[in-house]
Amino acid sequence: MTDSKLQRLNMVESQVRPSDVTDRRIIRAMLEVPREKFVPAALVPMAYMDEPLPVSNANGAAERYLLAPRTFAKLVQLAEIDADAAVLDIGCATGYSTAVLARLARRVIALECDRALAEEARRLLAELGADNTAVVEDRLIAGVPAEAPFDAILLNGAVETVAPPLLEQLKDGGRLAAIVADGPLCRAQVWRRVGKAFDARPAFDAGAALLPGFARPAGFVF
Repeated sequence: MTDSKLQRLNMVESQVRPSDVTDRRIIRAMLEVPREKFVPAALVPMAYMDEPLPVSNANGAAERYLLAPRTFAKLVQLAEIDADAAVLDIGCATGYSTAVLARLARRVIALECDRALAEEARRLLAELGADNTAVVEDRLIAGVPAEAPFDAILLNGAVETVAPPLLEQLKDGGRLAAIVADGPLCRAQVWRRVGKAFDARPAFDAGAALLPGFARPAGFVF
């Protein structure tokens, strides 16, 4: 077994399985996708650590991260993605999350606002043969209404608010999973569409960097 395969196995056995991730499809996908390909060369030795990993320099913009493996796995499980699902992956960064989701769903639209990250995601997804994916470059908060409705939407980072136009891109019965930041506290939450209404349920504590465009407007109150 190569070092990377052993690291993936250790990630799953020590981080994912003990965290109540019971969906075997998620576990299998995370065992298959080479996470080390989606991080900068200097961070390859840390690719499977249980912490967020930076994948871009700030350069005046928000620095971007891959979610910690256990946080990502639990968030995907919240979204309840089945094999026929159309999924919107918001803030895909270098495309690791999209590569995993592509093994779970029929179609994955990856949304990224950083041009360099979007280009890298396209390259890596093509290299892995993830031909049921497409990368769209646009504002994260806008979603991709042209491809809606979605069975599931995943936000790869913390948000202070989720605007109704994004929730409205869900199908009836669809789910949106995100990490909601309220001051220093972060908690994963899942929204479900029921007709024209949306119910929200808190799930688990988790830390993540704020995604660009998802800060709470001034004067906004939950």
